[in-house]
Amino acid sequence: MFWILAAALTAITALAILSPLRRGREGAAPAAAYDLRVYRDQLAEVERDLDRGVIGPDDAQRLRAEIGRKVLDADRRAALSAPAARGGRALWPAVALVAMLAGAVALYLREGVPGAPDMPLAERFAAADAAYRDRPSQAEAEAAAPGRPAPDLSQADPEYLAMIDQLRDAVGRNPDDQQGLALLASNEMRLGNLAAARAAQQRLVDLRGDQADAVQLMQLATLMVDAAGGVVTPEAEAVLRRALTLDPTQPQARYLQGVLLIQNGRPDRAFPLWRGLLDEGPEGAPWIAPIRAAIQDLAWLAGDDEYRAPAPPATDLPGPDADALAAAEDLSPEDRARMIQDMVDRLQQRLATEGGSPEEWARLIAALAMLDQRDQATAILTEARQRFGGAPDALAPIERAATEAGLDG
Repeated sequence: MFWILAAALTAITALAILSPLRRGREGAAPAAAYDLRVYRDQLAEVERDLDRGVIGPDDAQRLRAEIGRKVLDADRRAALSAPAARGGRALWPAVALVAMLAGAVALYLREGVPGAPDMPLAERFAAADAAYRDRPSQAEAEAAAPGRPAPDLSQADPEYLAMIDQLRDAVGRNPDDQQGLALLASNEMRLGNLAAARAAQQRLVDLRGDQADAVQLMQLATLMVDAAGGVVTPEAEAVLRRALTLDPTQPQARYLQGVLLIQNGRPDRAFPLWRGLLDEGPEGAPWIAPIRAAIQDLAWLAGDDEYRAPAPPATDLPGPDADALAAAEDLSPEDRARMIQDMVDRLQQRLATEGGSPEEWARLIAALAMLDQRDQATAILTEARQRFGGAPDALAPIERAATEAGLDG
């Protein structure tokens, strides 16, 4: 049925293209013949006006000469158009059209899938369910994930690294220390040691058992997805479900749930989920930037081609901006450093606990570099790249801040 409709539409289109060409060539002779009839009537009208005395002989002679020139021109046009109509000069456009149609068919036979059967909506849902059931396990996904380069710690503060080594030793001696595990997971993630962070977070969740809260479960699921190369495996989904059972409003878990639905061919279910997160905000939340970058395409895939994402609100970013840093130049070196450090500490604390927009992370990196805390700036840069690595547009201001601060990639 599809091919019958396609062929019919192609034939109608071809006729619509060729008809004006044919009329343009065959219509020249009838137009010239019509002009001849009009000019002959004008000559007869001149003779009648002369007989009635409306015009004089001189005027009549002038009008005859003028109309005669028009008659000769019409005769010439009629003579030129006749061979064109007889010669079939409309053949070349037809040949060109047939060649284009043949090229289109050849391209489809090469690049398309001519034998593919129709896939009604029910079959698409069935295919999505099959893809969902056939997902790789966590171990399989981690084995297939591309290798990650070792984190570059050349710019890290030696004292900070020594402190992390001490924390690792302390947790190794007391593997049931929940507070130590929480600190270790957070700092390993900040350093870019995702495998170590995932192991510490997994141990923490296992120790807490049913007492693990939604945030701890969400953090574990996030690390599992990162370790699996971005794939939400059945094991990671189980952790997400536990988190959402404890707190159905947990935004990061809902974001990952949307990722799961997209990966398994259900944009119709992912779109309302991400749309709700985008509407709820806040705009500076780390999940907003990747949602905003993909929501328009997701809406189209979900069948809502009229959706338009709301514009981001214009808000003042907290933390040390360019004006604040410029104003600090008028202070003494000690007061200036104290003021900037206070603003940096507040911003860093808020980003660590609540998250923030890419611009806020970029501002923190720039401020730390200005304070010559390059090791901390590098650690924040690594964490920001992990948070926003899936959204190039969101990562752009962070990379600009790193370049301007002279931080190594």
